Amino acid sequence: MTGKIFRYVFVMGILVLVLCAVLFVGLQYSKMKEETYSALKQEAIYAAAGVKQADEEYLKALDSKNRVTWIAADGTVLYDTEYGTGIANQKERPEVSAAFESGEGKSARKSESSGADAMFYAMKCEDGTVLRLSTPKSAVWSAIVAVSPVLWVTILVLVLAGIFALRAAKQITKPINEIEIDDLNPANVYPELAPLVERIREQNLTIKDQIDELTRRQKEFTVLTENMSEGFLLTDINGVVVSANTGAQKTLPGCEVGKPLTEGGEQSASEALKKALRGERGEVNYEQKERCYQIIANPVVSKEKPVGAVVLVVDVTESVQREKLRREFSANVTHELKTPLTSISGFAELMMQDMVPPDKSKEFAGDIYRESAHLISLINDIIELSRLDEQTVLPDKEDVDLYSVAKGVIDGLESTAEKKEVTFVLEGGPATIKGYPNYLDEIVYNLCDNAVKYNRQGGKVTVTVTDAGKTVVLSVRDTGIGIPDEYHERVFERFYRVDSARSQDIPGTGLGLSIVKHVAQMHGAHLSIESEPDVGTEIRVEFPK
Repeated sequence: MTGKIFRYVFVMGILVLVLCAVLFVGLQYSKMKEETYSALKQEAIYAAAGVKQADEEYLKALDSKNRVTWIAADGTVLYDTEYGTGIANQKERPEVSAAFESGEGKSARKSESSGADAMFYAMKCEDGTVLRLSTPKSAVWSAIVAVSPVLWVTILVLVLAGIFALRAAKQITKPINEIEIDDLNPANVYPELAPLVERIREQNLTIKDQIDELTRRQKEFTVLTENMSEGFLLTDINGVVVSANTGAQKTLPGCEVGKPLTEGGEQSASEALKKALRGERGEVNYEQKERCYQIIANPVVSKEKPVGAVVLVVDVTESVQREKLRREFSANVTHELKTPLTSISGFAELMMQDMVPPDKSKEFAGDIYRESAHLISLINDIIELSRLDEQTVLPDKEDVDLYSVAKGVIDGLESTAEKKEVTFVLEGGPATIKGYPNYLDEIVYNLCDNAVKYNRQGGKVTVTVTDAGKTVVLSVRDTGIGIPDEYHERVFERFYRVDSARSQDIPGTGLGLSIVKHVAQMHGAHLSIESEPDVGTEIRVEFPK
């Protein structure tokens, strides 16, 4: 190894010699190049004066070793000492373009006309034209060779040194090239290379561990994002999607890895993303297929500059619907409470001012009583719905015989049914489910109470409790006014009453079936309705055991 190092030092000496020669040639070339440009400039000044006096005739008579080209302001060649006028427009040539802009320009390039490397100098004349002189580069090199015979010796030494260096390099690099990266063994290389090989081996192990860790984290990230119910995606600073889970691809049109989200995608998503890429938080809502989504875009910042964005797509349909229901509920409650209170206030004011005849006092008192009873019933129903909405802690479920509950409700409503000459019929038999007795009593009561209210005089209400194996079915069927098909789903909404003109004389709050729906959901029951106007209605509640 010592002998090799000695030879390397010897080679370095040759390299120093070469570098010195190259430096000498470079300096000499630079000097000659500047001198050449200076000579071209001087000749251009003389030529400009001659052209000013005699135009093209001066150039035709000019005897110069250099090529002279006279160029018009639009780049057209007016005359060339070698090619006459048959030359293409020269305005885009770098030296000519510079002369038009700053008064003079120079460049070293291959000539478009002769195909040879040449040096060009262009100067703008007083009349706005440009004179360009050029000389072959070979003239510069000839001058250098003439003053530098040492170059030939340098080239010879350089060739010999190159041959020597090539042989030495092969001998030195052979053991390095034979190193097996996947099976590093310090014993198989030069002792001087053993520490390097050992470090490479340790670095390989470190890189492998890092790759394994990154792979594991990537898998964890993929699993987490794919199991998110929300859409999640990452983009770069240009809005190109880098990563996107299935949720994002399903909910955002145009969301495809490797393509910009801002092209062909949901407009609102594009706007939110553009804000994030500007360093701001973007948040918008948009609707798709009866679903409402909220898009939240936040910038990814590195060194206080946005480098991408994180976009989250959240399904807020239920939240929006709940807010809509809340507003409707508040409006309905206000209206429903105001109506009886207005009547009560009016009756009371008339009585207070002694404006009610004595024979009408009892009638007015009865009206106040009925409106108060309606108000109390409404408030009780509202409180009950609030309790159901809050989903407060419930007691443990009990075994409840739905048939016995139905029988008790029917007994309690007998007097109300007799006033309308409505007949109750209880069918089926004992059927036990797990549930909350009070709430089950309420669901049966509301169904039976509605069946009586909206029945015809002398009608019939059939209550059936059936044990169907895995389920228990409660059915309440009446022979009343019925409900048109288009209102079947809406009757379970709060305060909704079908055809107010027909039902305005029937007392009720419009909350009974809403309570039925909530209690059914509480028990995991399935609710269905079948009805036909002027024929009757049947509501079925199927409870799981």
